[in-house]
Order: sequence, then C-alpha cells, then structure tokens
Amino acid sequence: MVSLVLTSSDILRALFLALSVVWLLSDLAFAKHAGITRHYKFDIKMQSVTRLCQTKNIVTVNGQFPGPRIIAREGDRLLIKVVNHVKYNVTIHWHGIRQIRSGWADGPAYVTQCPIQTGQSYVYNFTLTGQRGTLFWHAHISWLRATLYGPIVILPKKHASYPFPHPYKEVPIVFGEWWKADTETIINQAMATGGAPNISDAFTINGLPGPSHNCSAKDTFKLKVKAGKTYLLRLVNAALNDELFFRVANHTLTVVEADAVYVKPFKTDIVLITPGQTTNVLLRAKSKTPSAKFAMSARPYATGPATFDNTTTIGILEYEKSASASKSNHKNSPLLKAKLPQFNDSSYAMKFQRKFRSLATAKFLAKVPKNVDRRFFFTVGLGILPCSKNQTCQGPNNTRPAAAVNNVSFVQPNIALLQAHFFNKSKGVYTTNFPTNPPFKFNYTGTPPKNIMLSSGTKVVALAFNTSVELVMQDTSILGAESHPLHLHGFNFFVLGQGVGNFDPKKDPAKFNLVDPAERNTIGVPAGGWVAIRFLADNPGVWFMHCHLEVHTSWGLKMAWVVNDGKGRKQKLPPPPADLPKC
Repeated sequence: MVSLVLTSSDILRALFLALSVVWLLSDLAFAKHAGITRHYKFDIKMQSVTRLCQTKNIVTVNGQFPGPRIIAREGDRLLIKVVNHVKYNVTIHWHGIRQIRSGWADGPAYVTQCPIQTGQSYVYNFTLTGQRGTLFWHAHISWLRATLYGPIVILPKKHASYPFPHPYKEVPIVFGEWWKADTETIINQAMATGGAPNISDAFTINGLPGPSHNCSAKDTFKLKVKAGKTYLLRLVNAALNDELFFRVANHTLTVVEADAVYVKPFKTDIVLITPGQTTNVLLRAKSKTPSAKFAMSARPYATGPATFDNTTTIGILEYEKSASASKSNHKNSPLLKAKLPQFNDSSYAMKFQRKFRSLATAKFLAKVPKNVDRRFFFTVGLGILPCSKNQTCQGPNNTRPAAAVNNVSFVQPNIALLQAHFFNKSKGVYTTNFPTNPPFKFNYTGTPPKNIMLSSGTKVVALAFNTSVELVMQDTSILGAESHPLHLHGFNFFVLGQGVGNFDPKKDPAKFNLVDPAERNTIGVPAGGWVAIRFLADNPGVWFMHCHLEVHTSWGLKMAWVVNDGKGRKQKLPPPPADLPKC
C-alpha cells in the first residue's frame, strides 16, 4: 500500500487547476454568447473622383467612395483605427449603434470627442449589443459626410435566423448626394454670407448618379438578379439634405426592418427614407425572366419653401439571361421607368410612416416604457438670428436663417461636452437649463408670430439614470412648415403616434400605440405636424439629438441629453481612452 503525502504546494496547484477549469468552462459558456473582436483601419485620405463630367478631389476612407462596408455579428466588438491624413479635422459616427457605456466612441465632434486633427489617430472601440440589421457610419463634423460614409451590416448571432424568409443574396443600396463644387467651401460660404447653401447636383446609388445625368451612363449601379430568387436590399439614406422616395419598376418590396430593428413585414411599391434612416426590404424576382430591364429610382420628398435638387438617381435591375439568350437582345431590352409620388406628397409620407410596427413577439420584445418620469414638448423649425457687426448678411436687418429646438439655436462648444461632463468642468461650456417647453405658446402650424428671432446657447437636458422620457416634437410654420428627420444618438426610441397640425395634449395621447410601436433612431417630424416618442435613459453619457438635414444642423437645429451615472458599476460611464483626441 502506497501512502500519498500531499504538500501544501500540491494542494494549491490542484486548487488552481480546478479553478482554472471552472473559469475556462464559464469563459467558454460566455464565448458561446459573446462575439469576436474585429479590427478595421480607416485611413482618411484625398482621392480624385470623376462624376457628372467633372473630376474633383474628395475626402475618403481608404481611397474608396462610398467607403468600406463594415460587417460584424451581434455581440461582436469593433476596434476601428481612424488615421487622419487630410487637412480637415475629422470624426466618424457609427449611426444607430447604441454605444452602451461606450459614449467616447460615438463620434459627433465637440459632443463626445474633440476631432481627430491632421496627422493624428483615434481607435473607436465599441460592442454591438442587442442589435442586428443595417446601420451606417459617416463623418460627424461640418459637411464631410457628403463623401465619408459607408454601410454597417450586423448579422444575427451564429445559428440565429432572420424572422423572414432567408434571402438568396443581400445587397447594400446606399443613397448619397453629390455636388460638383467642394462641399466644405459651400457650407463655409453660406455661413459667412447668411444665405442658404447651394443645392446638390445629383443623387447617387452606391456612389453612382445613373443614366439621367450627363456623362453618367457608365456611372450606373446595376443589380443582376436570378428569376424566382429573393434578395434583401439594405437601404441607407446617406444624403445630406434630402428625404427620398425609392421604387423598383414593376416590383413589389416587403419591408422587414428599419433602423436595425425587425418590423412586422408589410408590402409596398414605394419606400420613403429620410437621411439617417435605414430600411431592409425583400425583393422577390419574377418567376420567369422578363425581356425588360427595370429602373431602381430615387428622388426627393421635399416639403420646405426652399429650392431643392429635383433630380432622379437611377440604378438598373436586370435579370440574368440563360446562355441560349443572345447578348444583343439584352443590350436592346427596354428600361421600364419607376413612377414616384409628387415631391411634396406629405399625405403619402404620413401613411407610409404609420405602417411601421415592432414585431413585439416573445423573442423580439417591444419594451415600451409604460410609465413616464419626464415629459417634454419641443418645437423644431426655423427662425432668424442677427449676424455679427462685421458680417454682411442677406436677411432683413442683417439677419440670417437659423434653426432651433424650443427656440434655442445650439452653439457648438470648443471642447467636447462629454469631457466637460465626465470631469465636472461644465462651467463655461454648457448649461443644463434647456427648456422643457417652448418659451411661449402660439399656433405652431398656423400664421407665424411676428417675432421670429431665436435665442442661442449651449444648453442641454440633464436626466437621472433610467429616467423614462416622453417627447413630443412639433414642427412650426416659421419660414415654412417642413419635415425634419430627428436623430437621437445613444438610444432607440418608440414612435407612439403622429399627426397633422398642432399636438393636442388632451386628445392625442389617447391614440398612442403602446403595444407594438416602431422602434427607431431617426424619425421624420411631419411637415406641419407632430410626432411623439418614448425612450428609457439607460445609457450614461452625453447624447446628441439633431435634425439629419445637414443644412439645419449647421443652422443650429440640435441639442443634447446628459444622462448621469446610475448607482451600479454597469450603470456608469468608464473613463475616456488614453488616445481620445484633444481640442
């Protein structure tokens, strides 16, 4: 019989081994649900590009236009190193990503970070939590997003399926807006003279204007499909200043997702998509190969009084022919046009927005806040501001057009709001007295008041962690009623209801949908109407909210929500990364 004598170091070793196995097993269990880390490098560089018979230098990522597609799965972590090789200050926003406890990576200049200066770099570090679908990234400083943008495709976790028929193929369709002139010069001149910036020269599909423009027959996006197959089109509106109607001639689309949230599927011939919105649609190809080609057309939905780019961008949907079909036939096949609504068809816009409903199933819950802690009523619209004494502006009495929320035109600070908040240095940077209601009541969608002068300031709303917020946004008729696509960073919100005219706080809330409202990050405030939303402030940080028409953002139609830390460790914003850019 052998006696076994264990030393204390043997016991420690065995204990460590046992603990290691437990850790390993728990890590494996976690890894099953957690994602992987994906690395991307974005070199911001100038690139010569020719469109509409003209060549110009544009700001790009890695020399690509549009920029590279980011593909990841729900639960993955992304580390994206952005290196600035151009003369402009740059930031990148990951539009629609919740950024839970990673506000330092959100990207809006002077809100969550100082910009990345020439020769500098910054690593955006965030995890894709509880989201799957189509989003996009774009520059978030001045008008650089005119050419700095690209799609984000978040696939479901491995072995998770779509709640709709699996498509044969997935295709990003990114709408953009093209100017022949330099966009930075355009907005800088407009801000200096107090005039409206020049309108764009074309819209694009995946960077290409299409055959309705000069020299652009070769610059046309073509989608080849097989008869009988189903395609998932991932639509993104990355245009600067225009909401767009989109249609594929002689084909019906099925909407299955919006802003990376699945929706109850519905069929439509025409999609309306505002800047900042994404919409996934299924296109089922015809069962037999037709002889024709089909236009995929987009053109603006425009409600304001200002001039707009009334051009149409066209892509071409064509069917793969069998080997026996001659090529010459294919070249001469007719192009069937896509009929789009009138440019100002606001009743179509309202009807279309109302079709969106959350799945609200056991698997895909609609977690609508049932109780409301704080209620806000925001007017959104235009007005005027005085120009400085050394400026000669085009408006009456040396004024310029401006835009505001609750009559406050936002003034961009010169250090980032998030840094000021995190280090308790808000004094002289921002104040927390953003108005809960407009400064005075008037007939918001009727005859405008005589005094349309706005106030200006860097004001925010401070919210305690986990506050449930109800917000009604009301368009005004000052300088003309207009649809405003409002985007909220850091959260999705539920769209409870919308209507034409002035919001009625006594009657309208009774009609709110609290069962399966659409969950979005960008919503059009209807022209001459209102929209009501709710969200839960469960993400500590500073979160920008602004009109996604870039001209209105430049004019001040923006504000921010400061969500304070909660008590728990996972309710607090971690400190900034070491490479956070300095102002």
